[in-house]
Amino acid sequence: MTLTEKILARAAGKSHVEAGDNIWVNADVLMTHDVCGPGTIGVFKREFGKTAKVWDRSRVVIIPDHYIFTADSKSNRNVDILREFVKEQELPYFYDVIDDPDGNWVYDAKKGNLLRQYGSRYAGVCHTALPQKGHTRPGEILFGTDSHTCMAGAFNEFATGIGNTDAGFVLGTGKLLIKVPETMHFRFEGEMQPGVMAKDIILHIIGEIGFDGATYRAMQFDGPGVASLSMDDRMTIANMAIEAGGKNGIFEFDARTKEYVDARCKLNDTKATYNPVERDKDEKFVYELVVDLSKLEPTVACHPDPGQRKKAKDMDVKLDRAYIGSCTGGKTSDFVEFARVLRGKKVVIDTFGVPATPEIVHDLQVTRWGDKTIWEILIDAGVRMTENAGCAACLGGPVDTFGRINQPGLKCISATNRNFPGRMGDKESQVFLASPATVAASALTGRITDPREYLS
Repeated sequence: MTLTEKILARAAGKSHVEAGDNIWVNADVLMTHDVCGPGTIGVFKREFGKTAKVWDRSRVVIIPDHYIFTADSKSNRNVDILREFVKEQELPYFYDVIDDPDGNWVYDAKKGNLLRQYGSRYAGVCHTALPQKGHTRPGEILFGTDSHTCMAGAFNEFATGIGNTDAGFVLGTGKLLIKVPETMHFRFEGEMQPGVMAKDIILHIIGEIGFDGATYRAMQFDGPGVASLSMDDRMTIANMAIEAGGKNGIFEFDARTKEYVDARCKLNDTKATYNPVERDKDEKFVYELVVDLSKLEPTVACHPDPGQRKKAKDMDVKLDRAYIGSCTGGKTSDFVEFARVLRGKKVVIDTFGVPATPEIVHDLQVTRWGDKTIWEILIDAGVRMTENAGCAACLGGPVDTFGRINQPGLKCISATNRNFPGRMGDKESQVFLASPATVAASALTGRITDPREYLS
């Protein structure tokens, strides 16, 4: 069996499953957020009763992160609905925007969108916060009401996005009916060259198979090249499995996975036991591709979908805006590479920076590079950095969302994960996806630019 099949078989209590089987599996964790949480709660109460209790309090994680820092009252109300449900169910894992359990969330537009407006428990973007807070464990099954839940596959688990109806059912029963997906195999060899990042790897793969090339399939990433990839790198790659239509992405378990998971579970006092899955000799794949990491170059996904791949060096596109952030491109390592290109220089187009979590904000504000912090280096370069970690303009949001594209026709290069028309705001805008390094180089020139020109 493949890695995905082994996890699903275990969760179904079976010794063997294969692609196409329909099986009931037990969930280890259910995550929901402010966009889908209220709908999921509504389904749960409608189907199980207004006084029903969730199947397991310790396995439900609620993380508001999407439409948070906005004056839109309906968006603010969504967070309050989550808080009310958490109090009613006595759920321990709720990463609220405010500290008052009896309060109401209201964004203060007068304070502006650059300075912090959240409490001590707020965790930021759910997909980045889940591993940081110790909720991603090898060999487990994670369901989340968000398509990019597949990012947790970096930790050798089956992680996939589900809809509100399925999530409501999981809340009540802890189970879900799943069709076992076929598995596509991506073997990594070699190591990335300077100026090339994990984002370039996944954009290359999606360019090879198309934005629908992995529809309802598992994407398994392994091979000797994985050893050179950090957990941040693996998260970036697994995150964008959905951009090829994938059901999930999954990596092998290794010492680096163990080190990260063990540290985070201990730090947050979450469940510390887990059982990873390892590869079998008789794996059956529906597709195989060898990716030589040493031969990859900075890559860009052009409007209007992630499969429109081109090399940055072959492009000459004038830009209006640059953006770095989201679960895919807002991690500490992403900002470090962003700063490596920008250090001592000035951007020539509007450039926005949104760290994925408050922890990353802290990292950037205390880590010094010479006589300045990374945060100061970016501010000096002309980047508009916000302390309000979250999804922000990655998915558009209300018109007052930080970094949102509100003008028709603007062209933005972004380290985010999705570029369908209207994704970051105005439906007439165009979004080009690239690595943080490529975004930084392009912000310096106002055109899509190969970052290797700025690296010594």
